[in-house]
Amino acid sequence: MTHESRSMTDGNMQGYVNSPDMQQRLYKRSLLIVVLSQIFGGAGLAAGVTVGALLAQDMLGTDSLAGVPAALLTLGSAVAALLVGRLSQHYGRRLGLAAGFFAGGIGAIGVILAAVNHSIVLLFISLLIYGAGTATNLQARYAATDLAKPTQRAKAISTAMVSTTFGAVAGPNLVDVMGKFATSIGVPALAGPFILGAAAFLLAGLVFFIFLRPDPFIVAKAVFQAQARSDRSQSAAVQTKSHNNNKVLVVGAAVMILTQIVMVAIMTMTPIHMKHHGHSMADIGLVIGIHIGAMYLPSLITGVLVDKIGRAAMSIASGGILLLAGIVAAVAPADSLLVLIIALALLGLGWNFGLISGTALIVDATDPATRAKTQGTIDVLVALAGASGGALSGMVVANSSYAALSLAGGGLALLLIPVVIWSRSKSKVSAFQNNLSN
Repeated sequence: MTHESRSMTDGNMQGYVNSPDMQQRLYKRSLLIVVLSQIFGGAGLAAGVTVGALLAQDMLGTDSLAGVPAALLTLGSAVAALLVGRLSQHYGRRLGLAAGFFAGGIGAIGVILAAVNHSIVLLFISLLIYGAGTATNLQARYAATDLAKPTQRAKAISTAMVSTTFGAVAGPNLVDVMGKFATSIGVPALAGPFILGAAAFLLAGLVFFIFLRPDPFIVAKAVFQAQARSDRSQSAAVQTKSHNNNKVLVVGAAVMILTQIVMVAIMTMTPIHMKHHGHSMADIGLVIGIHIGAMYLPSLITGVLVDKIGRAAMSIASGGILLLAGIVAAVAPADSLLVLIIALALLGLGWNFGLISGTALIVDATDPATRAKTQGTIDVLVALAGASGGALSGMVVANSSYAALSLAGGGLALLLIPVVIWSRSKSKVSAFQNNLSN
């Protein structure tokens, strides 16, 4: 029994186990808490996305390493995803997610100190730690699904994600404001957004730590254990179900990994590309703000579509949209703000489709006995994929062009289609087919 479950009385826990109505009420309450935290978390993650590459370029004096901040941030998020997943599995979502956001806030403070002292080493270390906030912001979507019914899962994920939009869109558009504020207190302008990021991540952590009681994951584990004890007749089918679930996990992970690589690679180099062609910081903030809005704002509609028309169909749609985004970015005139906005909006939308459909597959294929740990492990792979995309993007552009990077990303996204089709054609088990179509 975990610390969190011991903190609840046996009577209270049994009440949740025996009452679907109480479970649904807790599900709705937990979803509201996730929504509130995601508003703050979105503002925190936007800082690194918008000016991380520009800050590194300014401090290093070269473009070839401009993708390193995104790589470090996503590498840090990989480690954090693993740790947050393990903490959540043993102690519940409340402690796991709060710890992750607090670490992200500390990382943001470190970035500010690095900029003030012009310390490259401290900058890189701080960006690694800052990645914990990004990982936690993504893992919070799982907390929304712990007590959701199967037909509510994609919508729950999307509700958590769409709430991120408010902070994530506001963040990039406050670049100038935070830059002026930073300058007024003796901090370099490009570190300004990280002041917002530090406050936002710390507030998100406090929301989880104070309000996420009872912990929905602890309750979900208790419900699962009670059901397992009461229905021993299902034990003969466990191995078959586990085999089918492993296939679903592979597909879900592949969808999220490919969409993450493509999105991070193109997004990372867009501010550098725009700066080279005379666009202002306000223009860059607008493009990235719309991009992040497209990553999260369509989520409510996406969640309904994933639940209604299926995980597989939406995964394939993700590949097609990401391909289109790469083509538009490649052919966009460098001085055309409108075309770049369209390209980055499509990039965000394709990522949105892939992340929600992939996440829904992961939730479908796991049970509370191992769910948080498995989700954390898969998010590690997703983060490492993003780190690779971020690190390679600067090298590709330095040795080729932004257009070449965009086309390569779009081509890579096409792999989503054969992955999903292959998995469906290879599966002969109806349970797997149902997981993909539900």
